Amino acid sequence: MHPAYSIIFFTTASGLGYGLLALLGVYGAFGLAPQDRGFGLVALGLALGAVTFGLLSSTLHLGHPERAWRAVTQWRSSWLSREGVMALVTYAPAGLFGLGWVVAERTGGLWAVAGLLAAAGSAVTVYCTAMIYASLKAVPRWHNRWVPANYLALALLTGSVWLDALLRLFGAGRIETSALVIAAAGVAWALKVAYWRDIDGAAPIATVGSATGLSHLGEVRPLDPPHTYENFLQKEMGFQVARKHAQKLRWLAALLGFAVPLAGTLAAVLLSDPWHTALAVVVALSASLGVVIERWLFFAEARHVVTLYYGARAA
Repeated sequence: MHPAYSIIFFTTASGLGYGLLALLGVYGAFGLAPQDRGFGLVALGLALGAVTFGLLSSTLHLGHPERAWRAVTQWRSSWLSREGVMALVTYAPAGLFGLGWVVAERTGGLWAVAGLLAAAGSAVTVYCTAMIYASLKAVPRWHNRWVPANYLALALLTGSVWLDALLRLFGAGRIETSALVIAAAGVAWALKVAYWRDIDGAAPIATVGSATGLSHLGEVRPLDPPHTYENFLQKEMGFQVARKHAQKLRWLAALLGFAVPLAGTLAAVLLSDPWHTALAVVVALSASLGVVIERWLFFAEARHVVTLYYGARAA
C-alpha cells in the first residue's frame, strides 16, 4: 500500500497522544505525578496536542476533507466511524481532567474519575484505529491477529517514554516509570517480531487463478495489462518495497524503537541527573522515530488483493 505521510503522522501522533493521556489519567488519579499547574499544562498539552494534530492530519488523505464529519454517522458498521466517535467522546473527560489539573491543581476525587475515563477512552480509541486496518480482509497483512496488540503496545511505549522524560524534566522522576518503559519496550518488541514472522510465513490468500475463477484450467497469467498507464488503484494499492530495503528498515525500526529505549532506560537508571534526564529525552525521541519507521513499513509492506489484476502473482 502507498504509505501516505498524513496517515503515518496520524497513527503515530495519535498513538503517542492517547498513550500519554492514558498514563496521565492513571498517574493523576493515583497521585503518582506532580499536581502542579506547570506539569499538567505541559504534559496534557503534549498529549492532547498530539491527538488533535494527528486526527486533523488524517483528513488530509480524504478527497473531500470538509465531509469528514459524516464518518461518525456510520458507527454501527464502520471501525473508522467508531474511532471518530470515541475520539470525540474522549475529549470530554480529558478536558474535565485537564481543567482540574491545570486550574484547580487537583487530580483526586471527581477529577480522578475523569482521568480514568479519559484513560479508558484513549485505549478504546487506539483499538478502534487498529481495527480499521485489521478488519480489511482484502489486505492480508493488515487482517492479522497481531495488529490490534501492536497498536496498543506501541501507544503504551511512546506514551511511557514521553511520560518518563517529562517527569524527569520536572524533577519528579520515578523508578516505576522507568520500569514501565522497559516493560513496554520489551512487550512491543516481542509483539512486532511476532507480527513480522507471521506475515513473512503466511501463505497467499489468493492467486491470479483464484481471483479470476480460472485456476481449474491450469496456470493463469494476464496477457495484457488492464490499463495503458498507472491509475489510482496501482498508485495506492500496488506500492512495493524491495525485500532488502524492508529488512534494513525493520532492523532500524527495532533499533530505534525498541533496543534504544530498552537499553537507554536501563542505563539511565544507573545515572544521576542531569544525565538521567538527558538520556530519557533521547530515548523518547528515538522511540518516536522508530515507530514512524515501523508505521511506514506497516503500510509499505501491505498488498491489496486488487494487485492480482495488475501483474501480481499472489496476495
